[in-house]
Amino acid sequence: MKFRMFCSKFHGKTFLLTIDVWLHDTYIPNMTKLEELDKRSREVFRHIVDAYVETGEPVGSKTLSSRLGMSLSPATIRNVMADLEFAGLLYAPHTSAGRLPTDAGLRHFVHGILEVGDLSPLERQEIERQCNKHNKNVTNVLEDATKTLSGLSRCASLVLAPKSESILKHVEFVSLSPGRVLVVLITEDGLVENRIIETPPGIPPSSLIEAGNYLNYRLAGKTLKEAKAHILGELDTNKTQLDQLTSKVVEEGLAIWAGKGSATSLIIRGQSNLLQDVRHVEELNNIRMLFEALDTQKELVELLDAVMEADGVQIFIGSESSLFQHSGCSLIVSPYSTDKGQIVGAIGVIGPARLNYSRIISMVDYTAKLISKTIG
Repeated sequence: MKFRMFCSKFHGKTFLLTIDVWLHDTYIPNMTKLEELDKRSREVFRHIVDAYVETGEPVGSKTLSSRLGMSLSPATIRNVMADLEFAGLLYAPHTSAGRLPTDAGLRHFVHGILEVGDLSPLERQEIERQCNKHNKNVTNVLEDATKTLSGLSRCASLVLAPKSESILKHVEFVSLSPGRVLVVLITEDGLVENRIIETPPGIPPSSLIEAGNYLNYRLAGKTLKEAKAHILGELDTNKTQLDQLTSKVVEEGLAIWAGKGSATSLIIRGQSNLLQDVRHVEELNNIRMLFEALDTQKELVELLDAVMEADGVQIFIGSESSLFQHSGCSLIVSPYSTDKGQIVGAIGVIGPARLNYSRIISMVDYTAKLISKTIG
């Protein structure tokens, strides 16, 4: 489902922000669309969601009556809440009179009622400062962007780093300690990235120099994928004059850069923020389940790969994603691209379902645009 709404300004220009709200395929009996609700029901529902975002607690009719400032009695509000519950937008978490929005209700709220807010000048300046201070070093730009998002949102943040398809220029092996070697990779567009590999102890400096010379002669003008295929082919067919130790260094260096699972790099920061506002044991158990899911990373990477198929901010709420169906969390994420419009990664925020969607949607959108501008 896709819709458009005005978003915050980006470098003096106003953009229309495209938001995808991913709806789960599960059929919910009696589900009513917000446009089918009358004005009074929409207003009651909006205040319930607002109160839920603020407190995380069920909202009762007396509380709503005082918040609404309308000439509605608690009895009338209870009838409206009952209708909203029958429509699948609210539920009662226990025997109290209060109600909370369902995951489906939150999705409909984001789709039909939410007004995207704007960032403060200080928030803009902080995001810009972090995204611009490293110039072309993509890894550092993404690291600092995620830390900034985590700090400003007080949630966890994540970024899927771009796949390495740049043309290679130079590689170098630097000994750090026995059994540990730093591999420095430089691309033709000036990007520098480092990895540490484990090597057999006792490798002499001459083997590291020989491994570097061997790779530099064969990788110039190729992408990492192309260089790996060519060099591993030579090693497999014994067409090289490298000794056993030097061959091991070459293989380990290629494996750490282009091995299975390293095509993309996932950075997650601020997970501890998710524990700061936990009020119930049930919420703590939910967050623990989310941590376990994030540790595996496989599902999250697959989800972010799907995000990169579309433009604009995308929102996943609770049970609509298998990753969050037990933790009750939400993900707000946006892809970023090169100056040629090629989407190369995604950045976003993970938090409880009662996120301040209005503020964080703008924050994620603005950060993604700045990253695109910085690394473009």
